[in-house]
Amino acid sequence: MHYIVCIKQVPDTTDVKIDPKTNTLMREGVQSIINPFDMFAIEEGLRLKAKTGGKVTAISMGPPQAESALREAISMGVDEGILISDRAFAGSDSWATSYTLAMALRKIGDYSLIICGKQASDGDTAQVGPGIATHLDMPQITYVRKIESIAADKIVAERMLESGYEVIESQMPCVITVVKEINEPRMPSLKGKMAAKKAEIKKWTAVDIGADPANLGLKGSPTQVVKIFTPPARGGGQMLNGEPEQVVAELVNKLKNAILGVV
Repeated sequence: MHYIVCIKQVPDTTDVKIDPKTNTLMREGVQSIINPFDMFAIEEGLRLKAKTGGKVTAISMGPPQAESALREAISMGVDEGILISDRAFAGSDSWATSYTLAMALRKIGDYSLIICGKQASDGDTAQVGPGIATHLDMPQITYVRKIESIAADKIVAERMLESGYEVIESQMPCVITVVKEINEPRMPSLKGKMAAKKAEIKKWTAVDIGADPANLGLKGSPTQVVKIFTPPARGGGQMLNGEPEQVVAELVNKLKNAILGVV
């Protein structure tokens, strides 16, 4: 079994910067971490490997600095890391990103299960995992909170819903996206950290994965950010004091005046 985990390096939530010219996130030189939901994806890949055998590969699309995220994944127990990096990918939206990852997965070829985190903390779209499945014409199970069983030809998983869960059976290979309820990510071991330092990270460009330049980066993205701005500060509130009946009457009067435009 070959489990492939798609991970993303995202800016630390305390250090997000926006390029004012392109309205995209500035990643180079910014303190970054592995997307939190992807940590659960890594852990699940490792647990499945322990049950069924095989190997776990982590792939990431990003700038050269994203190599550190792959090394962290290897320190947790991942067998191999692949970095898809090219200036042509800059500014990719979720569609262009899922296309690029799908092309890399086609190059790998021998996958059994593709595991993604539910969503990325810097975009929160939850579209890349389903996008990969669409580009590869593969079945998908989103919001997975538990894998009940898995074999070479079939997977059964619990999919989380707002009011409960549903059990879905799918043929393999398959794409799944996982939620934080699925497991508790492990800490890297000292042996793992040493192995990560020595590991060779494969690096693929747009040419290496055979991607169509028209589908890459900002120009290949169907959705683009037109404008980013900081919302104005909210004004101070007003405290109403007195007995409940008096406060309610005064509040109703103020609401009526506000609706009617009375100062």
